[in-house]
Amino acid sequence: MAVILFAVVYTHGWFAIRKTRPTLFSTWRLTAFLLGLAIIWLAIASPLDGFADASLSAHMVEHLLLMSFVPPLLLLGYPVVPLLRGLPHAVTAHILAPFIRSKFLRRLGGLLVMPIVAWLVMNLIFLGWHIPTAYDFALEHERWHDFEHICFLGSSILFWWPIIRPWPSHTHRTGWSMLLYLVTADIVNTALSAFLAFCDRPVYSYYYKLSNPFHISPMSDQMAGAVMMWVMGSLVFLVAIIFITLNLLQSQKRFTA
Repeated sequence: MAVILFAVVYTHGWFAIRKTRPTLFSTWRLTAFLLGLAIIWLAIASPLDGFADASLSAHMVEHLLLMSFVPPLLLLGYPVVPLLRGLPHAVTAHILAPFIRSKFLRRLGGLLVMPIVAWLVMNLIFLGWHIPTAYDFALEHERWHDFEHICFLGSSILFWWPIIRPWPSHTHRTGWSMLLYLVTADIVNTALSAFLAFCDRPVYSYYYKLSNPFHISPMSDQMAGAVMMWVMGSLVFLVAIIFITLNLLQSQKRFTA
């Protein structure tokens, strides 16, 4: 229901702002945002979520979707203004306006999307929830499992914010430091994936209690999940690295021409 509500509000706001900024809000931005919402539904409301309770590899796919695919798509939709424009005027004027004008909240938001802060928040949450005790606890308690998903999605949006810098945030030119930002995050993902792939025993005891719907042993399931997280997670980082590198090289070429 929340996904549908966000889709309706964003689409309404997108059509409103497109009248004055058609170049900035082209059709592909609407498509990117709606695709991001569709992937959220796929991760947490489709049958995949049920499989994630019984299969580690399915759970890793769920995490990948929420952390690696959804955030860039949502941010590429430049969501801030369309979401505000899509809400009823009374809501923005009387409920949200005091928060938007708050200097404290603006400073806090600016702090959270600083590259070093965003990097630390995302990677610490990523590693923290994969500690066996925390991982099993989330699976055993539905509300905490939902909170885990919120942590993954929220921290990953912070992580991707300094890279995409969705309008109307300050548009500083993305520099070479962003490559280090992405590479070091990929190292964290690779380290955890490699540990799970090459560990000689199942790490998460929760999966001992339930029969795997695909009739895969816990070790094989863990290895499959680790490989998917390793390959797909690194691929997303690699695509971003290539895109940023090409943009930087083109900028340098224009500057020296």
